[in-house]
Amino acid sequence: MVSDDVRRELQRLARSKDTRTNKFDPRRPTHWAPYEVRKPGSGDTFTAESAWEFVADLLDGGVEIKTIELDKPPGKTGYVIKVEGFGGDQIYIKLQLGSGMVIGRSFHASKYEDKR
Repeated sequence: MVSDDVRRELQRLARSKDTRTNKFDPRRPTHWAPYEVRKPGSGDTFTAESAWEFVADLLDGGVEIKTIELDKPPGKTGYVIKVEGFGGDQIYIKLQLGSGMVIGRSFHASKYEDKR
């Protein structure tokens, strides 16, 4: 379980376009694919913006967050959220904190085999 401070920081950073990124970097690979994920309730696909809003809303709503040790970069902490998606699918979200930013490492259907 993460501290309230970490949760608030993730939520605050996820709300602002200036403090979030999902840009691929080989040192910290990403699979941020909201356009492949259907929204719970409507079945519409997420946009880049609506995916971040969804993440921030989940964080604000108290969703369970698990921590993992990342392989890339070694020793860093990842924050994992798994929630029910559309039609019984599961949405897998992985975040990382770094230098005043939240890094979107994963946003995809859980059928995708995630690589740390």
